[in-house]
Amino acid sequence: MKLRVVVLGAGFGGLELTSILSETLGDRLDLTLIDKSDSFFFGYSKLDVMFGRQTPESVRIAYHNIMKPGVRFSRETITSIHPAARRVTTDKGTHDADVLVVALGADYDPGGTPGLLEGGHEFYSFAGATRLREVLPTFSKGNAIVGVTSTPFKCPPAPSEAALLLHDQLTARGVRDACKISLVMPFGIPIPPSPATSRALLATFTERGITYIPDRLVRALDAARHVATLDDGTEMPYDLFLGIPKHRVPDVVAASGMTENGWIPVNPKTLETRFAGVYAIGDVTSVGTAKAGVFAEGAARVVAATLIADQLGGKPPSAYTGAGTCYVEFGGARVGRVDVDFLSGPSPTGSFFEPSTALVSEKREFGSSRRTRWFGV
Repeated sequence: MKLRVVVLGAGFGGLELTSILSETLGDRLDLTLIDKSDSFFFGYSKLDVMFGRQTPESVRIAYHNIMKPGVRFSRETITSIHPAARRVTTDKGTHDADVLVVALGADYDPGGTPGLLEGGHEFYSFAGATRLREVLPTFSKGNAIVGVTSTPFKCPPAPSEAALLLHDQLTARGVRDACKISLVMPFGIPIPPSPATSRALLATFTERGITYIPDRLVRALDAARHVATLDDGTEMPYDLFLGIPKHRVPDVVAASGMTENGWIPVNPKTLETRFAGVYAIGDVTSVGTAKAGVFAEGAARVVAATLIADQLGGKPPSAYTGAGTCYVEFGGARVGRVDVDFLSGPSPTGSFFEPSTALVSEKREFGSSRRTRWFGV
């Protein structure tokens, strides 16, 4: 009997899980990987698109490149999830599974922040980043705000990266002196698990004249007045607003009965949900890590090892540690790195590696190795 696995979502978690199971189980596997999109992109590539470093077409990788033993990719839109029955209904049919893995990530709700759609821009969606590619070159003077609208949100370094890369672009265009950049963040320091990374970012902000506003969220924009209102009532005038929109689980997940307090709860050691044979990995969960692809990838490895041990015998894997590496754009063609461990100890910890050109190459290799592993390209 082949192991029937249905994986919902072909992001970091879904792709890593699929690759490991295919490599190890091969023809003993019957895995269906479902995603509504026709292609994948790395989250950090949105900054490359937004600031004109790469074209939208160049950063997308088509899912039809997935050619793995025991694996079938299917582009479908999921219409319902029945976790107790391990059954998924889509616009093309029904899928039943021995093991169901929900890796659908977090969706964005820009309309959830009053005025954001009318008076600002978000850069977390691929479409939003692509639109900003045309908008940013038109900004030459005034106040630019990079602002977080709610927590949790994906990739906590990204707002800092956007502010620093905006500085670089304005400097290259010779208009930086006519512009003010402010960063509104809900944390006292930019990267709470790593004080060393945060100190380096804050020093870089100071060097570049970027104002860091800690422990605040942007609650609303007034498009007519061009004013952002923070959660303490402070008003900030702006000429360009780059927002991190509210995050939520996809509607089909919210309707499935799997969520509590907005996200899917899991056993943090095993990624099991309260439904037998159903796992959830990545941004769709409340596991306790930051919402970023590298943590979904780590969770996928634990689930894969569990399923392989069940099929082939052997010890179950070690508990998920919530460990992962994040690369941080510091501007000036330099990249830093922070290695974070969220779950091993009593509190999250992070080790910082100073920004360098060598880490630019390492980040590039991070992406290319996964392109090869997941897609064979």
